[in-house]
Amino acid sequence: QVQLVESGGGLVQPGGSLRLSCAASGITFAEATMAWYRQAPGKQREFVGYISSRASSNYADSAKGRFTISRDNDKNSVYLQMNSLKPEDTAVYYCNVVWRLRTYWGQGTQVTVSS
Repeated sequence: QVQLVESGGGLVQPGGSLRLSCAASGITFAEATMAWYRQAPGKQREFVGYISSRASSNYADSAKGRFTISRDNDKNSVYLQMNSLKPEDTAVYYCNVVWRLRTYWGQGTQVTVSS
C-alpha cells in the first residue's frame, strides 16, 4: 500500500521560507521519481517540480530560482525548500509519485503566504 504523507506547511510572511517534507512508504523509494504539485483556491492543481531517482530535478517557471527539491533515500523522504515566498504561492501542496503505472497523492499540506 503506497502512502505519501506531507508535513511542514503553515503561515509565513512574504519573503519568508518554508520547508515541506513528504514521507513515502510502499514503494522502492530510491527508484521513484517524486514530484510536488500545488492547488490554489479556485484553481487547478499545477506542477511545481520533480526529482528523479538520480536526483536530477526540474521545476515549473514559477518555482525556478526560489524552490529546491531534494531527497533522502535513507529516510524515504522528499523535500521542497521554498524561499522568497509570495502571496501567490499560497496553496495546498501535494506530494506525488507514479509507481507501477498508478498515480498516488498525499493528503496535502496548506501553505499560506500573508502578512
